[in-house]
Amino acid sequence: MLVAIVLVSIMNVMIMAVYERINEIGTMAAIGTVPGKILSLFMVEGFLLGVFGTLIGVVISLVTIAGMNTAKISFDFGRQKGLLLSPTIALNDVVTVAGIVIAIAVLASLQPAWKAARMDPITALRHI
Repeated sequence: MLVAIVLVSIMNVMIMAVYERINEIGTMAAIGTVPGKILSLFMVEGFLLGVFGTLIGVVISLVTIAGMNTAKISFDFGRQKGLLLSPTIALNDVVTVAGIVIAIAVLASLQPAWKAARMDPITALRHI
């Protein structure tokens, strides 16, 4: 589920970024920027979206876990009374999920970046 959410979100943002910058992409292509450079610009943007999104998510989740542990929330479950909620997360889980999210963000930005790199400069410059 996480993979699908990240894939759709990043792809949507990158498609809109390409669509909103058609004139700029056309200008870059018209002055001689090679398609590989345009592709790499959008790939780096997708990578940075993944990295910053992951960092923000990790910080929010670690702060939430610390807050829940500090609050010492107790609850009842069935016949058991006064259970203490103490969430934990392993460092290797955080690193694994962060790596997966960043990799999916890069993969999701590949199609819009490819489209931007293959755009015809004349057609792109005519776009309103």
